[in-house]
Amino acid sequence: MENILRLSVFLGVFVIMAVAESFWPRRPQQTRRRDRWPHNLALVILDIAVLRLVFPVSLAGFALSVNQHQWGFLPLFGLPFLANIFLTLVFLDLMIYFQHVTFHKVPILWRLHRVHHADIEFDVTTALRFHPVEILISMAIKFAAVAAIGAPPEAVLFFEIILNACAMFNHGNIALPAKWDQRLRRILVTPDMHRVHHSVAVAEINSNYGFNISLWDRLFGTYRAQPEQGHDRMKIGLEQFREKEEMRIDRMLTQPFRHARLPMVTEAGLDVSRQEVIDLLEGIVGNAGDDVAEAGFGREGVERGGLDCGMSEDEALRRSHSRTR
Repeated sequence: MENILRLSVFLGVFVIMAVAESFWPRRPQQTRRRDRWPHNLALVILDIAVLRLVFPVSLAGFALSVNQHQWGFLPLFGLPFLANIFLTLVFLDLMIYFQHVTFHKVPILWRLHRVHHADIEFDVTTALRFHPVEILISMAIKFAAVAAIGAPPEAVLFFEIILNACAMFNHGNIALPAKWDQRLRRILVTPDMHRVHHSVAVAEINSNYGFNISLWDRLFGTYRAQPEQGHDRMKIGLEQFREKEEMRIDRMLTQPFRHARLPMVTEAGLDVSRQEVIDLLEGIVGNAGDDVAEAGFGREGVERGGLDCGMSEDEALRRSHSRTR
C-alpha cells in the first residue's frame, strides 16, 4: 500500500509538472528534452534499485519499529498524535536543510552533490538527478533522524511524499504569476526561489537551500530573492560540466571522480585550478612565499606540483575558498 501511494503521487505530480512546463515555461530551454530526460530518468531508476538493495526496509517501515521500541525524544513528552506529526514534519525538513548545506560545504560530499547541480537546464527531471551514493548517504541520515526523533510512521510517509512532490514542484520550469510566487514563497520554496540556487554564480549557488519550507533560508541568512542576472538571463549549472556528453548517465556516475576541484572559489563562479588558487593567494597576501606556505602550499610543493603538510587538493581549495569570501 505504501509503495502504491508513493508511486501514484510521484507519477501524478511528475505528469502535471511536465505538462505545465510544456504550456507555461519560465525559461526557454537550449537543450532538447530527449537529450536529457532519458538519462535523468534512468539515473532515478538506478537510485531506487540501489536504495532497495542496501535498505530493504522503507523509512516508514523503520519508523514503525522505532515506535514499537519507543526510541527517540518525542515519546518522552506524551504529546497528542497530531502534535507529533507536525513536529516530525518540521524537524525532518530542518534536517534536510542542514544536510543540503553540508553537502555544499564538505568537499567530498560536494563531489557527489554537484551531479545534481551540473544539469545545464532546470526542470522537473533535475529534481530527480542525484548520484546513487548521495542517495544512500541521505537515506542513512534520514534513518538516524527518524530514530532520534521517534517519528510516527504516518508522519514519515507523509514527509517523504511531500518532499518528493515539493522537489519536483520547486525544480519546475513553470511560470507562476508574480503575485502567486510572492505569496507562496512566504511558506514554501517556489521554482523561482530555488532556481537561484542552481546558478553558476557563487553567491547564488550558496543560497536558497530549502526544499519544502522557505523559513529556514530566511532564518539562517541564506535567502536570496532573485538572481542578479534575472531568471531569463541567468546561467544554470556548473562551468566545468557543460559539454553535451556530460548529460549521459555514465558521465554522471563517474563525475564525482573527475575534476577533483571545488567550483566555488571565486565570486564570479569560476572553476579554477590549483595553480590559479596559488596565484590568487599571492595577489591577496602580498608576501607570496610566507603566506602561501602558511596556507598549506610550500614553495617546494608548488614547484613539484604537489601540496605540503599532507594536505589534499580539496582541503587546499576549501581553505582558499574561505580566504576569498
